[in-house]
Amino acid sequence: MNASLDIRRMQVLRAVVDHGSVSAAAAALGYTPSAVSQQVTTLERETGTALLERIGRGVRPTAAGLLLAGHAAAIDRQVAEAGAALADLRAGRSGSLTVRYFATAGATLVAPAVAAFRRKHPGVRLDLGLTEPTDQLTDVRDGRADLAVVFWADEAPAGLRLVHLHDDPYRAVLPRGHRLAARRVLDLTELAEEPWVGAEPPGPCRSLVHDACEAAGFRPAVTVDGADYLTAQGFVAAGLGVSLLPELGLTQRHPGVTVHRVRGPEPVRALHAAVREGAWGQPVLGAMVEALRSAAEAAGGRGSVP
Repeated sequence: MNASLDIRRMQVLRAVVDHGSVSAAAAALGYTPSAVSQQVTTLERETGTALLERIGRGVRPTAAGLLLAGHAAAIDRQVAEAGAALADLRAGRSGSLTVRYFATAGATLVAPAVAAFRRKHPGVRLDLGLTEPTDQLTDVRDGRADLAVVFWADEAPAGLRLVHLHDDPYRAVLPRGHRLAARRVLDLTELAEEPWVGAEPPGPCRSLVHDACEAAGFRPAVTVDGADYLTAQGFVAAGLGVSLLPELGLTQRHPGVTVHRVRGPEPVRALHAAVREGAWGQPVLGAMVEALRSAAEAAGGRGSVP
């Protein structure tokens, strides 16, 4: 007996069993009766057992024939289910998506994007989680995530695509009552002699702030580091220094600070959706990117500084 059975011959056998005769099966399949008989005979030779028994002008399946016909029916159902599942996946009605993001993007971009995505794609399972600021692209590059929201200033690494979402400018944060608090726009050089409150962990965002200060001709004298943007605002409000914070980090404004645009230069971090080139074009991935774009557009329209 050949352990590898021909599925097409099994389907022919199933048609004979379902229709009760070779001629009826041939008519249903669009074959000639001799072609159907030949397929069944070959299958019997492969299995080493009789599959049909002639009864008058018709045929009756043997136990082996019924067994194979039943498996052929199961294969048909599985193929139909696979086709339906594939159609759902291609239409974005099913599947899964792993998304990574940094903290401030999670609150202001990812949360509303996920809510909008789930309304349109309730059957897609989402795996959401934070990524390290110093290692933003690793999960996407290594295949552990489908998409990551990152801040990135360089070209996309090989094999990855960056889709621009939002430009997030940094703002000067001063304690209320500061000598510059009444000004709407500040030159960065005006903060050169001030004590500074640090708000960024080591990584690209801290480098962005320090590079802007160096471009303005000074290095910030950091006297205290805040653990996060809200804590940094608390230190500023207490009069321990001034700070530069991104707009997305100022959605919760401390009542004891004032926020101002800066120039000369104005630091801006560019937020992107990072995906693998090979995954680009998948429906659910594209839908999430569009949801993030819409959330970023809404965040840009709100703004934290008039």
